[in-house]
Amino acid sequence: MSQGIANTSGLDGRNFAMRSERSNGDAQVSVLGDLDLSVIGSVDREMQRAEASDADRIVLDLAELEFLDASGIRLLLHLTARSKSNGGRLRITRARSPHVRRVIDLTGAADVLPFVD
Repeated sequence: MSQGIANTSGLDGRNFAMRSERSNGDAQVSVLGDLDLSVIGSVDREMQRAEASDADRIVLDLAELEFLDASGIRLLLHLTARSKSNGGRLRITRARSPHVRRVIDLTGAADVLPFVD
């Protein structure tokens, strides 16, 4: 799996970065900034790379996520369903942003997503 930061921000106003790393048998993908329709394809592709690895656990870190829209919720639910059919390795760390937490709670996704505390 790739390591480092893949960053997309610029004149179009996007505020997004993604970092992937591997340690102690776990693959971790950290999403920073805004998770919206313009970047979900990139996040999904990075998660597919993690899923194709031999990682014991795949951690999707949302701690530094600042914005989440409906397409981001749909991606999180899709990743969870895909994980359940592929060994259940996905774990998600909660966002610190009250806005992101509220979106997750209001949509009912908090009851389904595999959060770790």
